[in-house]
Order: sequence, then structure tokens, then C-alpha cells
Amino acid sequence: MADELDDAIRTNAEGPAEAHGDSGGMKQHPLQDQIAADRYLESKRASRAKGLGLKMTKVVPPGAA
Repeated sequence: MADELDDAIRTNAEGPAEAHGDSGGMKQHPLQDQIAADRYLESKRASRAKGLGLKMTKVVPPGAA
């Protein structure tokens, strides 16, 4: 169900905000709304990923044994 919702949000953000009949006019969603939809979808994708988003490494200065 979540994937269906993600697909619906993505499709709506990519599609036109308005479309007119015989004149053939279209109006795109504002760029801010498209960016907000992209951020929302990416944050949902990141929250489903395993781990905390951090990678722990051991730092050893050069010359130290």
C-alpha cells in the first residue's frame, strides 16, 4: 500500500496541475511543490533503510602503530 501511495504522489507531482480543453493549455505544478514531493518521497525511502545512516570507522593517525 505504501508503494502505491508513493507512486500516486510521484505521478501527481510529475503530471500537470491544470489542463485545458480545445486551447491545449497546461499549467505545471510549482517547482517548490515538486521539490517538496521529492523530499517527502526520499525521506520515506530513507526511513525504510536499515541502519541509522551513520557509518562508524576507526581513525588511525599516520605513523601510529
